[in-house]
Amino acid sequence: MQTFNNKIALNLDRDAQVSVTGFIAPIEYTQRDYHVDWDELANLKAAEPEKQYPASVFQAFLPQEPVSVGECWQIQEEAALTLLRQLSPCPQLELEIGGADSYGLWACLRAYNDAFAEMLFRIHAEFVLEKGWFAPSQFAGYMIIDRVEKRVAAFKMHVPEATLNFDVRWRIFGDKRRAAGIGFCPQMELCTGAQDVLQDAKFTEAITKAEALHTLMLRFYKAAQINWVSLEEALKMAPAQQKPVHAVSINGPLLDESC
Repeated sequence: MQTFNNKIALNLDRDAQVSVTGFIAPIEYTQRDYHVDWDELANLKAAEPEKQYPASVFQAFLPQEPVSVGECWQIQEEAALTLLRQLSPCPQLELEIGGADSYGLWACLRAYNDAFAEMLFRIHAEFVLEKGWFAPSQFAGYMIIDRVEKRVAAFKMHVPEATLNFDVRWRIFGDKRRAAGIGFCPQMELCTGAQDVLQDAKFTEAITKAEALHTLMLRFYKAAQINWVSLEEALKMAPAQQKPVHAVSINGPLLDESC
C-alpha cells in the first residue's frame, strides 16, 4: 500500500444536529428456526426509527489529531454505543459471543480533497436481549465529512449482507441452558445524508475501499496477515519453494463474527 505523508484535521461544527434513520428488516433465516420460535428475534426491529443527535457524537468517530490517508484510529466507545442504542436498547462491546480478537472500534481515512473527506470504520458489538444475545458479524460503515461546512454529509453503519451474518444465543429455561445458532438478516443499519455524495469525486489523496477495509481487518484478526491460497495453488507452489503444505479446512469465516 502506498504511504501518504500529508495529514489533515477532521472537525465538525459542534452546534449542528444530525438526523439518523434506523432500520432492521425481519430476519429471514436461522439455523434452527429461532427467528420463528423466539419472539424477540421474530419481532426484532429498530428501537427508534428516527433520532436527532448532536454533532459531538460523530466528532467522537473522528481522530483527535491530524491523520494521513490509510492511517487508523480508535473510535470513542460511548459514541458508538449511543448510536447502537437506536437499533437496540442494550448494546455492548465486550462480546458474550466471540473470542479475544473480537473487541474493537477502528476507523481509517480513505480519501480526501478540499471539499470532502471519507473515513471507513469497523465496529464489533452485540445486543443483549431479554433472553439472550444477538451478535452481528460486524458493523461496517463510512462517514463523509463536508470539510467546508464542517458537517456530516453522509453516514452509514450497517451489518454487511452475507450468506450468514449474525450469531445468537438463547437462554432457554433461564440460565440452565443456552442454545446457539446462526442466521441471516437482510438489513440492519443506521444512516443519514446522500449516499452518493462522492459520485465522480476527484481526490487529492486516496486508497481504494478494498485497501481500507483490509487495513481495518488487520486491527482485529491475525489470520488476515496470512497470505492464504487455494489447495491447488499450494500444491503447485510447494515443490518450487521446497516447503511443506499446511492445509486448513474450516466451516465458517475467519474474519468476522458470524460463526
